[in-house]
Amino acid sequence: MSGGDHLDFEIRPNPAPVSDADRAALLASPGFGRIFTDHMVTVRYADGKGWYEPRVEARAPIPMDPASAVLHYAQEIFEGLKAYKTPDGGVAMFRPDANANRFNQSAGRMAMPALPVETFLQSLHEIIKIDRDWIPEDPEGSLYLRPFAYASEVFLGVRPANEYLYLVIASPVGPYFSGGVKPVSIWVTPDFTRAAPGGTGAAKCGGNYAAGLSAQAEASEHGCDQVVYLDAIERKYIDELGGMNVFLVLDDGSLITPPLTGTILPGITRDSVIKLAERAGRKVEERPISLQEWREGAASGRVREAFACGTAAVITPIGTIKSEDGAFTVADGGSGEVTMAIRKELVDIQRGRAEDPFGWVHRVL
Repeated sequence: MSGGDHLDFEIRPNPAPVSDADRAALLASPGFGRIFTDHMVTVRYADGKGWYEPRVEARAPIPMDPASAVLHYAQEIFEGLKAYKTPDGGVAMFRPDANANRFNQSAGRMAMPALPVETFLQSLHEIIKIDRDWIPEDPEGSLYLRPFAYASEVFLGVRPANEYLYLVIASPVGPYFSGGVKPVSIWVTPDFTRAAPGGTGAAKCGGNYAAGLSAQAEASEHGCDQVVYLDAIERKYIDELGGMNVFLVLDDGSLITPPLTGTILPGITRDSVIKLAERAGRKVEERPISLQEWREGAASGRVREAFACGTAAVITPIGTIKSEDGAFTVADGGSGEVTMAIRKELVDIQRGRAEDPFGWVHRVL
Protein backbone atom coordinates (compact mmCIF):
# COMPACT_ATOMS: atom_id res chain seq x y z
CA MET A 1 0.00 0.00 0.00
CA SER A 2 1.36 3.46 -0.80
CA GLY A 3 0.84 6.91 0.71
CA GLY A 4 -1.74 8.05 3.25
CA ASP A 5 -1.83 8.02 7.03
CA HIS A 6 -2.79 4.34 7.32
CA LEU A 7 -0.44 1.65 6.08
CA ASP A 8 -0.99 -2.11 6.19
CA PHE A 9 2.23 -3.81 7.24
CA GLU A 10 3.34 -6.87 5.32
CA ILE A 11 4.63 -9.49 7.77
CA ARG A 12 7.59 -11.57 6.59
CA PRO A 13 8.63 -13.80 9.51
CA ASN A 14 12.33 -14.52 9.87
CA PRO A 15 12.88 -17.98 8.31
CA ALA A 16 15.79 -18.67 10.66
CA PRO A 17 15.01 -17.10 14.05
CA VAL A 18 17.27 -17.57 17.06
CA SER A 19 16.44 -20.84 18.80
CA ASP A 20 14.59 -20.84 22.11
CA ALA A 21 17.68 -22.15 23.90
CA ASP A 22 20.03 -19.59 22.38
CA ARG A 23 17.58 -16.77 23.07
CA ALA A 24 17.26 -17.83 26.70
CA ALA A 25 21.05 -17.80 27.03
CA LEU A 26 21.25 -14.30 25.57
CA LEU A 27 18.48 -13.01 27.82
CA ALA A 28 20.19 -14.31 30.94
CA SER A 29 22.46 -11.25 30.84
CA PRO A 30 21.49 -8.96 27.96
CA GLY A 31 23.33 -5.83 29.10
CA PHE A 32 22.25 -2.71 27.22
CA GLY A 33 22.15 -2.41 23.43
CA ARG A 34 24.34 -5.43 22.74
CA ILE A 35 21.89 -8.01 21.39
CA PHE A 36 18.97 -7.67 19.00
CA THR A 37 15.73 -9.44 18.16
CA ASP A 38 14.90 -11.48 15.06
CA HIS A 39 13.02 -8.78 13.16
CA MET A 40 12.98 -5.16 12.10
CA VAL A 41 10.45 -2.78 10.59
CA THR A 42 11.08 -0.92 7.34
CA VAL A 43 8.99 1.76 5.59
CA ARG A 44 10.17 3.67 2.53
CA TYR A 45 9.48 7.23 1.48
CA ALA A 46 9.73 8.95 -1.90
CA ASP A 47 8.91 12.55 -2.71
CA GLY A 48 5.55 12.67 -4.48
CA LYS A 49 4.68 9.15 -3.36
CA GLY A 50 4.75 9.37 0.41
CA TRP A 51 5.43 6.50 2.78
CA TYR A 52 5.10 3.05 1.21
CA GLU A 53 6.14 -0.62 1.46
CA PRO A 54 5.67 -1.04 5.23
CA ARG A 55 7.19 -4.36 6.26
CA VAL A 56 8.15 -6.47 9.23
CA GLU A 57 11.03 -8.64 8.09
CA ALA A 58 14.11 -10.47 9.27
CA ARG A 59 16.69 -8.19 10.85
CA ALA A 60 19.54 -7.92 8.36
CA PRO A 61 22.19 -5.51 7.08
CA ILE A 62 20.88 -2.60 5.02
CA PRO A 63 22.23 -2.35 1.45
CA MET A 64 23.64 1.15 1.05
CA ASP A 65 25.20 2.97 -1.87
CA PRO A 66 28.40 4.92 -1.08
CA ALA A 67 26.64 8.05 -2.31
CA SER A 68 23.65 7.67 0.01
CA ALA A 69 22.84 11.17 1.22
CA VAL A 70 22.95 10.33 4.93
CA LEU A 71 26.64 9.43 4.68
CA HIS A 72 27.50 12.89 3.41
CA TYR A 73 24.94 15.30 4.82
CA ALA A 74 23.79 13.53 8.01
CA GLN A 75 20.01 13.75 7.52
CA GLU A 76 19.11 11.28 10.27
CA ILE A 77 16.85 11.22 13.33
CA PHE A 78 15.96 8.64 15.95
CA GLU A 79 13.95 7.89 19.05
CA GLY A 80 14.30 5.55 22.01
CA LEU A 81 11.61 4.00 24.19
CA LYS A 82 10.85 0.74 25.97
CA ALA A 83 8.24 -2.00 26.07
CA TYR A 84 7.63 -3.62 29.46
CA LYS A 85 5.99 -6.79 30.69
CA THR A 86 3.13 -5.92 33.01
CA PRO A 87 2.20 -7.81 36.20
CA ASP A 88 -0.78 -9.44 34.45
CA GLY A 89 1.43 -10.91 31.72
CA GLY A 90 0.71 -8.26 29.12
CA VAL A 91 3.06 -5.84 27.37
CA ALA A 92 2.90 -2.05 27.42
CA MET A 93 4.84 1.00 26.24
CA PHE A 94 5.29 4.30 28.06
CA ARG A 95 4.10 7.45 26.27
CA PRO A 96 4.89 6.31 22.69
CA ASP A 97 2.68 9.10 21.35
CA ALA A 98 5.12 11.61 22.87
CA ASN A 99 7.98 9.86 21.07
CA ALA A 100 6.00 10.01 17.82
CA ASN A 101 5.45 13.74 18.19
CA ARG A 102 9.09 14.41 19.05
CA PHE A 103 10.18 12.27 16.11
CA ASN A 104 8.23 14.54 13.80
CA GLN A 105 9.56 17.67 15.48
CA SER A 106 13.07 16.36 14.83
CA ALA A 107 12.10 15.56 11.25
CA GLY A 108 10.92 19.13 10.73
CA ARG A 109 14.23 20.55 12.01
CA MET A 110 16.25 18.22 9.77
CA ALA A 111 14.14 18.97 6.66
CA MET A 112 12.79 15.41 6.59
CA PRO A 113 9.20 14.25 5.95
CA ALA A 114 6.93 13.71 8.94
CA LEU A 115 5.86 10.13 9.63
CA PRO A 116 2.14 9.77 10.45
CA VAL A 117 1.75 9.16 14.20
CA GLU A 118 -0.47 6.17 13.44
CA THR A 119 2.30 4.60 11.35
CA PHE A 120 4.90 5.26 14.05
CA LEU A 121 2.75 3.60 16.72
CA GLN A 122 1.75 0.70 14.47
CA SER A 123 5.39 -0.01 13.64
CA LEU A 124 6.13 -0.39 17.35
CA HIS A 125 3.11 -2.65 17.85
CA GLU A 126 4.20 -4.90 15.00
CA ILE A 127 7.75 -5.50 16.17
CA ILE A 128 6.62 -6.04 19.78
CA LYS A 129 4.02 -8.59 18.69
CA ILE A 130 6.40 -10.62 16.54
CA ASP A 131 9.37 -10.42 18.96
CA ARG A 132 7.49 -10.59 22.25
CA ASP A 133 9.54 -13.60 23.39
CA TRP A 134 12.63 -11.37 23.44
CA ILE A 135 11.35 -9.32 26.38
CA PRO A 136 13.40 -10.42 29.44
CA GLU A 137 11.64 -12.14 32.33
CA ASP A 138 13.71 -10.07 34.76
CA PRO A 139 11.25 -7.67 36.44
CA GLU A 140 13.70 -4.84 35.71
CA GLY A 141 14.29 -5.88 32.08
CA SER A 142 12.59 -4.43 29.01
CA LEU A 143 12.62 -4.33 25.23
CA TYR A 144 14.38 -1.20 24.05
CA LEU A 145 12.88 0.11 20.80
CA ARG A 146 14.90 2.23 18.38
CA PRO A 147 12.86 3.89 15.61
CA PHE A 148 15.01 5.89 13.19
CA ALA A 149 14.98 7.37 9.72
CA TYR A 150 17.65 8.54 7.31
CA ALA A 151 18.14 10.02 3.86
CA SER A 152 18.58 7.05 1.52
CA GLU A 153 18.60 8.88 -1.82
CA VAL A 154 21.77 8.35 -3.86
CA PHE A 155 23.14 11.78 -4.78
CA LEU A 156 25.77 14.36 -3.93
CA GLY A 157 24.42 17.84 -3.37
CA VAL A 158 23.45 19.98 -0.40
CA ARG A 159 19.66 19.80 -0.37
CA PRO A 160 17.00 17.76 1.44
CA ALA A 161 16.87 14.24 0.08
CA ASN A 162 13.87 12.98 -1.90
CA GLU A 163 14.02 9.43 -0.51
CA TYR A 164 14.14 8.13 3.08
CA LEU A 165 14.08 4.85 4.94
CA TYR A 166 12.36 4.46 8.32
CA LEU A 167 13.26 1.47 10.48
CA VAL A 168 12.62 0.05 13.94
CA ILE A 169 15.01 -2.36 15.60
CA ALA A 170 14.62 -3.82 19.08
CA SER A 171 17.11 -4.80 21.76
CA PRO A 172 16.32 -6.69 24.98
CA VAL A 173 17.97 -4.91 27.90
CA GLY A 174 18.50 -5.62 31.56
CA PRO A 175 18.66 -3.11 34.42
CA TYR A 176 20.67 -0.06 33.39
CA PHE A 177 22.43 -0.19 36.77
CA SER A 178 23.49 -3.80 37.31
CA GLY A 179 24.60 -3.09 40.87
CA GLY A 180 21.71 -0.83 41.78
CA VAL A 181 21.26 2.90 41.22
CA LYS A 182 24.35 4.83 42.29
CA PRO A 183 25.20 8.55 42.16
CA VAL A 184 27.21 9.56 39.11
CA SER A 185 29.98 12.12 38.87
CA ILE A 186 29.87 14.73 36.14
CA TRP A 187 32.45 16.93 34.47
CA VAL A 188 31.64 20.52 33.46
CA THR A 189 33.37 20.85 30.12
CA PRO A 190 35.10 24.21 29.64
CA ASP A 191 35.73 23.81 25.91
CA PHE A 192 32.72 22.14 24.32
CA THR A 193 29.09 23.19 24.01
CA ARG A 194 26.23 20.90 23.04
CA ALA A 195 24.12 23.33 21.03
CA ALA A 196 23.52 27.01 20.32
CA PRO A 197 20.32 28.98 19.76
CA GLY A 198 19.00 28.20 16.31
CA GLY A 199 20.91 24.92 16.17
CA THR A 200 19.75 21.30 16.46
CA GLY A 201 19.77 21.00 20.25
CA ALA A 202 16.04 20.26 20.44
CA ALA A 203 16.22 17.62 17.69
CA LYS A 204 17.11 14.01 18.40
CA CYS A 205 19.63 13.56 15.63
CA GLY A 206 22.82 11.55 15.52
CA GLY A 207 25.02 14.57 14.88
CA ASN A 208 24.32 15.94 18.36
CA TYR A 209 25.66 12.75 19.91
CA ALA A 210 28.68 12.43 17.61
CA ALA A 211 29.66 15.99 18.50
CA GLY A 212 29.50 15.06 22.18
CA LEU A 213 31.92 12.14 22.08
CA SER A 214 35.01 14.30 22.59
CA ALA A 215 33.42 15.96 25.60
CA GLN A 216 32.50 12.57 27.05
CA ALA A 217 36.09 11.43 26.57
CA GLU A 218 37.21 14.57 28.39
CA ALA A 219 34.90 13.67 31.28
CA SER A 220 36.38 10.18 31.46
CA GLU A 221 39.89 11.64 31.57
CA HIS A 222 38.82 13.56 34.67
CA GLY A 223 37.40 10.43 36.31
CA CYS A 224 33.76 11.33 35.70
CA ASP A 225 30.85 9.26 34.45
CA GLN A 226 29.14 11.96 32.40
CA VAL A 227 29.70 15.41 30.94
CA VAL A 228 27.47 18.42 31.55
CA TYR A 229 27.41 21.36 29.15
CA LEU A 230 27.10 25.07 29.79
CA ASP A 231 25.18 27.39 27.48
CA ALA A 232 26.93 28.43 24.27
CA ILE A 233 26.49 32.19 24.73
CA GLU A 234 27.67 33.06 28.24
CA ARG A 235 29.24 29.72 29.23
CA LYS A 236 27.49 30.23 32.55
CA TYR A 237 24.21 28.34 32.67
CA ILE A 238 23.62 24.57 32.88
CA ASP A 239 22.34 23.10 29.64
CA GLU A 240 22.10 19.31 29.90
CA LEU A 241 24.21 16.17 30.15
CA GLY A 242 25.39 14.34 27.05
CA GLY A 243 22.04 12.62 26.71
CA MET A 244 20.02 13.45 29.82
CA ASN A 245 18.15 16.42 31.32
CA VAL A 246 19.11 17.89 34.71
CA PHE A 247 17.07 18.69 37.84
CA LEU A 248 18.08 20.19 41.19
CA VAL A 249 16.09 19.52 44.37
CA LEU A 250 16.05 22.43 46.82
CA ASP A 251 15.83 22.29 50.62
CA ASP A 252 12.09 23.05 50.55
CA GLY A 253 11.45 20.01 48.33
CA SER A 254 10.88 22.06 45.17
CA LEU A 255 12.58 21.29 41.86
CA ILE A 256 14.31 23.51 39.32
CA THR A 257 15.41 22.56 35.80
CA PRO A 258 16.79 24.47 32.81
CA PRO A 259 14.07 25.78 30.46
CA LEU A 260 13.44 24.45 26.96
CA THR A 261 14.73 27.31 24.83
CA GLY A 262 15.73 25.32 21.75
CA THR A 263 19.16 24.16 22.87
CA ILE A 264 17.95 21.33 25.12
CA LEU A 265 16.26 18.10 24.05
CA PRO A 266 12.66 18.08 25.33
CA GLY A 267 12.96 14.84 27.27
CA ILE A 268 9.86 12.72 27.73
CA THR A 269 11.18 11.55 31.10
CA ARG A 270 11.82 15.21 31.97
CA ASP A 271 8.21 16.09 31.20
CA SER A 272 6.98 13.09 33.20
CA VAL A 273 9.05 14.12 36.22
CA ILE A 274 7.60 17.62 36.14
CA LYS A 275 4.03 16.35 35.98
CA LEU A 276 4.53 13.79 38.77
CA ALA A 277 6.27 16.30 41.03
CA GLU A 278 3.54 18.89 40.55
CA ARG A 279 0.86 16.27 41.17
CA ALA A 280 2.60 15.47 44.47
CA GLY A 281 2.40 19.13 45.45
CA ARG A 282 6.00 20.04 44.70
CA LYS A 283 6.79 23.35 43.06
CA VAL A 284 8.69 22.93 39.79
CA GLU A 285 10.40 25.93 38.23
CA GLU A 286 11.86 25.94 34.72
CA ARG A 287 14.50 28.66 34.67
CA PRO A 288 18.19 29.23 33.94
CA ILE A 289 20.52 27.68 36.54
CA SER A 290 24.09 28.92 36.66
CA LEU A 291 26.98 26.69 37.68
CA GLN A 292 27.75 29.25 40.38
CA GLU A 293 24.22 28.94 41.81
CA TRP A 294 24.60 25.15 41.87
CA ARG A 295 27.99 25.34 43.57
CA GLU A 296 26.90 27.90 46.16
CA GLY A 297 23.63 26.10 46.77
CA ALA A 298 25.45 22.84 47.43
CA ALA A 299 27.76 24.60 49.89
CA SER A 300 24.92 26.30 51.78
CA GLY A 301 22.60 23.29 51.74
CA ARG A 302 20.04 25.09 49.61
CA VAL A 303 20.59 22.52 46.83
CA ARG A 304 19.92 19.20 48.55
CA GLU A 305 19.90 16.81 45.60
CA ALA A 306 20.58 16.69 41.87
CA PHE A 307 19.63 14.15 39.26
CA ALA A 308 19.67 13.48 35.53
CA CYS A 309 16.87 11.78 33.64
CA GLY A 310 16.35 10.00 30.33
CA THR A 311 14.83 6.90 28.77
CA ALA A 312 17.73 4.49 29.30
CA ALA A 313 18.48 5.07 32.99
CA VAL A 314 15.15 6.76 33.87
CA ILE A 315 16.52 8.82 36.78
CA THR A 316 20.12 8.94 37.98
CA PRO A 317 21.25 10.79 41.13
CA ILE A 318 24.21 13.13 40.71
CA GLY A 319 26.79 13.13 43.49
CA THR A 320 29.95 15.02 42.56
CA ILE A 321 30.40 17.85 40.07
CA LYS A 322 33.92 18.55 38.82
CA SER A 323 35.17 21.55 36.86
CA GLU A 324 38.37 23.49 36.23
CA ASP A 325 37.51 25.50 39.34
CA GLY A 326 37.39 22.43 41.56
CA ALA A 327 34.86 19.83 42.67
CA PHE A 328 31.82 20.03 44.89
CA THR A 329 29.19 17.60 46.13
CA VAL A 330 25.48 18.16 46.57
CA ALA A 331 24.36 18.41 50.18
CA ASP A 332 23.12 14.84 50.54
CA GLY A 333 26.13 13.38 48.74
CA GLY A 334 23.92 11.82 46.09
CA SER A 335 21.73 9.63 48.30
CA GLY A 336 18.69 11.44 46.88
CA GLU A 337 15.63 10.77 49.03
CA VAL A 338 13.38 12.91 46.83
CA THR A 339 15.16 11.73 43.67
CA MET A 340 14.66 8.07 44.47
CA ALA A 341 11.03 8.56 45.50
CA ILE A 342 10.25 10.18 42.14
CA ARG A 343 12.20 7.46 40.35
CA LYS A 344 10.29 4.67 42.09
CA GLU A 345 6.92 6.22 41.29
CA LEU A 346 7.84 6.71 37.63
CA VAL A 347 9.25 3.19 37.20
CA ASP A 348 6.22 1.64 38.89
CA ILE A 349 3.89 3.52 36.53
CA GLN A 350 5.95 2.52 33.49
CA ARG A 351 5.79 -1.15 34.47
CA GLY A 352 2.12 -1.20 35.39
CA ARG A 353 2.79 -1.58 39.11
CA ALA A 354 1.13 1.68 40.17
CA GLU A 355 -1.76 3.95 39.29
CA ASP A 356 -1.35 5.69 35.94
CA PRO A 357 -2.84 9.13 36.69
CA PHE A 358 -2.11 10.63 33.27
CA GLY A 359 -2.95 7.71 30.96
CA TRP A 360 0.68 7.35 29.93
CA VAL A 361 0.82 3.55 29.69
CA HIS A 362 -0.02 2.30 26.20
CA ARG A 363 -1.16 -1.32 26.20
CA VAL A 364 0.13 -3.47 23.31
CA LEU A 365 -0.68 -7.05 24.33
